[in-house]
Amino acid sequence: MPVKVLMPQVAETVVEGTITKWLKKPGERVDKYESLLEIETAKVVTEVPSPAAGVVKSILAQEGQTLPVGAELAVIEEAGAAAAAPPVAAPPAAGRAAERPAAPPPVVAPAAPPAPPAPVEAERGPSRATPAVRRLAEEHDIDISHIQGTGLGGRVTREDVERFIAQREAAVAAAKAPPPPPPPPPPPAAPPAAKVEADEEVVPLTPTRRAIAEHMVRSKRTSPHVWSMMEADITRLVALRESLKEPFQQRYGFNLTYLPFVVKAVVDALREFPYMNSVWGEDKIVLKKRIHIGVAIGREEGLIVPVLRNAQDMGVVEIARGIDELVRKARENRLKIEDVTGGTFTVNNTGAFGSVASLAIINQPQAAILTFEAIVKRPVVVNDAIAIRSMVNVTLSFDHRIVDGSQAGAFLGGVVKRLGAYGPEMKLVL
Repeated sequence: MPVKVLMPQVAETVVEGTITKWLKKPGERVDKYESLLEIETAKVVTEVPSPAAGVVKSILAQEGQTLPVGAELAVIEEAGAAAAAPPVAAPPAAGRAAERPAAPPPVVAPAAPPAPPAPVEAERGPSRATPAVRRLAEEHDIDISHIQGTGLGGRVTREDVERFIAQREAAVAAAKAPPPPPPPPPPPAAPPAAKVEADEEVVPLTPTRRAIAEHMVRSKRTSPHVWSMMEADITRLVALRESLKEPFQQRYGFNLTYLPFVVKAVVDALREFPYMNSVWGEDKIVLKKRIHIGVAIGREEGLIVPVLRNAQDMGVVEIARGIDELVRKARENRLKIEDVTGGTFTVNNTGAFGSVASLAIINQPQAAILTFEAIVKRPVVVNDAIAIRSMVNVTLSFDHRIVDGSQAGAFLGGVVKRLGAYGPEMKLVL
């Protein structure tokens, strides 16, 4: 019996994936739950297991393709029917999608009976939605079979129902609205593609670099970015870290950097200014009660932002241990999708490569991102006298839809004040 392999939904916010590598070829045997292919989502590579034991009958998508959740990737002929399977052709080339069978068999569990003649309608039926979703549809007098599900396996989600309601209301409003004004003139034509000279090299985009590019453009297009910068005198923090470096390394086996102190200062300031720990929800602002700090980490493949979860419950030592583990996992390509999703605020240690001021792009849909720049010794005025102090710039990019400059400034000032207060008398349990 044929079993379809679909693009999985590996996390609630992930809507598509890129095929990076097929681990099996047409005609090869595969065991149930054996890895069949690798996909990349949110810059993390995940192996997709086979839903059944049998033979790979056909592969319907090529490496490098980006497909939505629920898209058909391959067909497995179950072990019982594998012997009768006809010879299988190689994976179709791009642009040959029309050569697929006109009526592929329906998605079925290995032990389930055959699907009814109308598989699409069956996927839209009550069995493809939770009781809460069906109840929501009934409250708004909606036949749930008319809704195209976007969840795993075609499941109708709450978002699908809410989108259907919004579209229906918009259609009613549009029918009552006056005729729209004439359309504006078309935008200027896009610039021509870059010309490649004979002595130049073309580097194809990797899935990670493409994801970074799309995410950055979407963020700049979505959020009205505003930024602010303050300087902090962290002379006392420098003395504290110097006194702790050797005993910390001996006990824990990794270096104590300034980043855990920065994250701790950010977390404590987020408690005081909760709107900085929020996300934009189109018609609402969602204040997050838990603080999940995204920590930007540079890799050869590109920047990635794993998440330190529940930082509100951690001290400096726990934060340092958590960051070290995320860094090692990132550089060893061991991050999972849950390691890079769900962040509520992002911290970037741009000072690690010598930057003294930077305007970071917000990690959507968060409210802000903070950067910690390079520590520089320079003369400053202290109590009407000139002294050599360890100074650092701290910058904040924030979404002006969510917070105003006064809130963002008070938050940034709170971070700077806390960094300046850390000193040798600070008690850390090593």
